[in-house]
Order: sequence, then C-alpha cells, then structure tokens
Amino acid sequence: MSFRIEEKLFFKPENLLQFREFLLKNSAKQLFQKRLINSLYFDNLKLEMYKDSVEGSVPRKKIRIRNYPNSDDKNFYLEIKTSSVEGRFKKRKKINKEEFDYFKKNGILDSTYGTCLPNFFVSYEREYAKIKDVRISIDKKISYKNFTNAIIYYDNKSIVELKTSIDKNLDDLIRLFPFQKIRFSKYCFAVENLN
Repeated sequence: MSFRIEEKLFFKPENLLQFREFLLKNSAKQLFQKRLINSLYFDNLKLEMYKDSVEGSVPRKKIRIRNYPNSDDKNFYLEIKTSSVEGRFKKRKKINKEEFDYFKKNGILDSTYGTCLPNFFVSYEREYAKIKDVRISIDKKISYKNFTNAIIYYDNKSIVELKTSIDKNLDDLIRLFPFQKIRFSKYCFAVENLN
C-alpha cells in the first residue's frame, strides 16, 4: 500500500481558463483522454463516514463503486479510500455487474462502519494531466443524485485534485501550484445538498 498526498483546488467556471493557462505554461502532459466517471457512495444509516469526513477524524473511510461508462473499460471497481495519520491510500477491487447489483441491493459490510448502504451517485467528466511528479485531475460537469429518491443537483464548479507521493515536500507543492487549497468531498457535498 502506498500513501499519498491529496490536495484540492476549487474553480468557478470563469476561472478555470486561468488554470488551463497555468498548465500550458508549466508544460503539463496529458496522461489520459478525458472520460466520464460514475461513483456510487455507501454509508451506514448514521452517516458515520460523512460525519468522520466533516470532522476530519482519522482513521476514516469512504466506500464507493466506480465505473467509466463512455470508455473501453466496462468494469466496476469497489474502492475503499482510507485517510489515516500516515496519509491517504486507496484499495481497489474489480467487480462484475452481478456483484455491483448485489451491493446496490444489499449494501457492503465494513469492519469499522458495519452495514453500508448505497446513498448517492456522483457523476462528472475528468481530465488528467501531470507536472513533474504531481498528477492533476480536473473534474467538471458534476452531478449528484440521491439513490433513494432520484433527486439530482447539477454543479457548474470545477474541482482540481493534486496527487503526489507522501514524500513530496508540501512547501514545494505550494510553490508549484500557487492556488488556494480547499477541503472538499463530493460525497459530503451530496449529503449536505440532497439528504
């Protein structure tokens, strides 16, 4: 398991162009073609994953099933993101459509949070780039959908995520990306706006 640093930047649509110019100026390389990402998040009935995330408690987890509907990859992936005092890491397991349907119906049993049921879909378009040893993703056209009542919230903001090795000097990362960092979770945003 490899720990990593994750930082997030927030851009209104009118300011995203400035960030794209920054990427060009710094010779960012495109890593992959942009693609649509669908994630189905799970939590227990007390929403303890949400509460732990808001409070910044460690260790904490997020559980989701992700797929890429407009790509050649037709698989589903069960992902467990863990934040701990050492850093963040993600476990990822390929599952098939039958397993996905089973988890949607019955939930996922977690050793910390107990039975976790599906509660929110989050979909967005993601672009991928890299500057030096920092991977960059730009998420836009974000939509949030309540699993139970199908209410949808569309968001026109963009979230930029920076991912790098836990060994990266944070001062170097701040110098390389001189933008305001934020704490943001798509899952928490969904809970707060659609619950």
